[in-house]
Amino acid sequence: MKDKKSKIEVQGFEINIISKNENDYISLTDIARQRDSDRSDYILQNWLRNRSTIEFIGLWEQLRNPSFNSIEFDGIKNASGSNSFSLTPKRWIEATNAIGIVSNTGRYGGTFAHKDIAFEFASWISPEFKLYLITEFQRLKEDENTRLSLEWNLNRTLSKLNYRIHTDAIKEHIVPENITKEQSNAIYATEADVLNVALFGKTAKQWRDENKNSKGNIRDYATIEQLLVLANLESMNAELIRMDFNQKERLLKLNQMAIVQIKSITNNLTVQKLKE
Repeated sequence: MKDKKSKIEVQGFEINIISKNENDYISLTDIARQRDSDRSDYILQNWLRNRSTIEFIGLWEQLRNPSFNSIEFDGIKNASGSNSFSLTPKRWIEATNAIGIVSNTGRYGGTFAHKDIAFEFASWISPEFKLYLITEFQRLKEDENTRLSLEWNLNRTLSKLNYRIHTDAIKEHIVPENITKEQSNAIYATEADVLNVALFGKTAKQWRDENKNSKGNIRDYATIEQLLVLANLESMNAELIRMDFNQKERLLKLNQMAIVQIKSITNNLTVQKLKE
């Protein structure tokens, strides 16, 4: 998955943030500029010289990183605190296989750290700056979560509206007259699974069997792209039903349509911007 990039402003300073696999990394280089804009690398190295810093980032790695080199870490920790000791982010990463601190090049270059570590560094820079940083970071995440929730609910609602068109077509063209309610429900469920198989590759029951601890149904866990395609499939299936295509023919056509539309939507820049 491509890294997601965003920015916040804290007390007049622009702070870059990169999200990697649902983990947020904040620019230590940008935070250091709050202390001295011309010597950010020097500020960061001074922080890394402290034994308390080494112990903190080492403990973080031990808790979060199964590939962390504890032997190298012990050597660095024992040497820390002495007048001759120095440590750069690059040396720390290469020696210990650390993941909490990363170095980037290019437009978003500099040293970044997981938010846990970045907040610790900000506290060393200035407790006041740390509090403002946390406030702005939380505001950013709340805005992102609100936008995603609105987008998901909008698409979920659109999917439900289209599903009404779909069920009406089933009622008019597939459900026979004078059958029991249980028999009618079985037909609706079967037709719903035509869409599920076409888009998700499995029936509702198959999904429940594979996700026994999950609440809701297969569609509650759909991505924005899948919900958009689902809305289209429901409308198309209603039309195919009215045109008297049998279930097998409709499933094949809907599956082909789902594949084409998912690829198209995934590569659509407008849809990608909605998720940023």
